[in-house]
Amino acid sequence: MPRSNELPEEFKERVIFHYKAGNGYKSISKIMGLHRSTIRSIICKWKTHGTVMNLPRSGRPTKISPRTQRKIIQEVSKNPEITSKELQASLALAKVKVHDSTIRRRLDRIRHRERVSRGKPLQKKKKINTQLLFEKKLQEDSQVFKENLVKTEVAEVEVSVS
Repeated sequence: MPRSNELPEEFKERVIFHYKAGNGYKSISKIMGLHRSTIRSIICKWKTHGTVMNLPRSGRPTKISPRTQRKIIQEVSKNPEITSKELQASLALAKVKVHDSTIRRRLDRIRHRERVSRGKPLQKKKKINTQLLFEKKLQEDSQVFKENLVKTEVAEVEVSVS
């Protein structure tokens, strides 16, 4: 999770000043208007590092902010077949320059692109059309067969009557 806004260094130095003056965590928190755990973490950092300055964080900073990630997820939810190049172009409009492989990696990390339904049908149109023609012909043949059957029955009845 990203860190919240950090306190200015002058503010932290005043906390250390009160601590050196002999005040406890509770009294410093009342004076400064901060939570006791915040006061404690500032003092512990001063004791271990000897400074209250903001130290550099470990790891490489992320290219995609949480806001940009939400935008990517929105666009992928609207259109699951959107390509990473198209996403890159839409982010470029929002003045966010990110490589398309970074977008793909982020989508894989949040497991948003597990499986996409097959866009192309399994059968080709030519085969589908031939199957439809065959079925129509079967229906016509069965209709003709029924008509011939009725005619033969009528003919048999006429022959037997006469």
